[in-house]
Amino acid sequence: MNQPDPSHSGEFDHGKHERLDGDRHDGEDHRITGDDHVADERLERNWTEILQELRVTQTGTQILTGFLLTLAFQQRFTDLNQVQIDIYLVLVIVAGLTTALGLAPVSLHRTLFREGAKAQIVHIGDIILKATLVGVALVLTGTVLLIFDVVIGLTAALIAAGGTLVIIVLIWVLVPALVRPRRTRS
Repeated sequence: MNQPDPSHSGEFDHGKHERLDGDRHDGEDHRITGDDHVADERLERNWTEILQELRVTQTGTQILTGFLLTLAFQQRFTDLNQVQIDIYLVLVIVAGLTTALGLAPVSLHRTLFREGAKAQIVHIGDIILKATLVGVALVLTGTVLLIFDVVIGLTAALIAAGGTLVIIVLIWVLVPALVRPRRTRS
């Protein structure tokens, strides 16, 4: 009878209800029981969901960042007053940091891949995704502020940006809180 290769990722020994943990490369034989296998599957699903959410977020963030970066090269940019230039520069920094945050889980995964750190990767990835969403909210709100200030004026810009932020908070925070399933006590 052939013995499974411990270096083969995720190979399952059905006879013993244990899986050889191929997510480790330290040469040790790491056996995972059935309960651990379920936890590993949950971590894998969570990681996949985080990556999918980041893909959606990155697209929007990169488009906004690209838009902001091109503004400085437009003829009308020289017409901006100092407050508008300051808002613009802050937006470029926040957009750049948000883009970097959105890419951070990839670096985290590459660094910790096959180190048996899936739980840590998922936990930190979740934190980074939430921070990325805060950055996206700031960039969206700030972009509305800048555009309305340039086109109409500061008062309209503050109202539009404030409205944008309120809508973002309602959609991204309040709605999920309202539809979250209630936990019953056992």
